[in-house]
Amino acid sequence: MKRCVVAYATAVQQHLWTVQLPRDATIGDAIIAARKIARLNEVPWEDAAVGIFGELRTRADVPMDGDRIELYRPLPNDPREERRERVRQARLAARRRR
Repeated sequence: MKRCVVAYATAVQQHLWTVQLPRDATIGDAIIAARKIARLNEVPWEDAAVGIFGELRTRADVPMDGDRIELYRPLPNDPREERRERVRQARLAARRRR
């Protein structure tokens, strides 16, 4: 058996669920086990990207004993796209001043 922690954080709260799993259990299995404990509907159980200690993984990957499995929220806005938009706006403003 191995023990893993499944983590999900909102802007105001962090949720942690400790699950006991067979040695060959996958990240997907850990998420299913955590969902049974959690009983929270606002967690994106099926849709969220997942990782272990900040490194993206697939749900088919096998975590090790003691791993922290994280469910990631999507970014509300893509930071790269926000920067591109700021640059576009600055260029438009510069053209208007000419």
